[in-house]
Amino acid sequence: MSDDSKTRATAIIDAMMYKDYFSQWLGIERMEEKEGYCKLRMTVRREMCNGFEIAHGGISYSLADSALAFASNSHGRQSVSVETSISHIKPLKAGDIITATAEEKSRTNKIAIYDVRIEKESGELAALFKGTVFRKETEWNV
Repeated sequence: MSDDSKTRATAIIDAMMYKDYFSQWLGIERMEEKEGYCKLRMTVRREMCNGFEIAHGGISYSLADSALAFASNSHGRQSVSVETSISHIKPLKAGDIITATAEEKSRTNKIAIYDVRIEKESGELAALFKGTVFRKETEWNV
């Protein structure tokens, strides 16, 4: 991949993140991004936990969904999710630093499929997420 495509991917994700108030609330830190790939990190906060004192399932799901959105849009075509699923493997607690890594598995003109791994800071797998996106004809203007 050329530096130009990485620059464009970053510009697209910058534009998305600017208006993505939920990802901002999550406290997402962008670690790495390129076409078809995105790695994000965040810290689980107390207000993200449920009555079992573990992270609400929506927290890891939301982090994975943001990684999916950034990775799938990074090619330049606007993409929206049409189907997603998650398997929660290990509980997360307040203070846990988690990473989501989204990787493209398949891409056609209209549909793309991504796998997202959610891992604890130790590298322990916490969740597996799969996302399918519809690739619109609309290009990002960045």
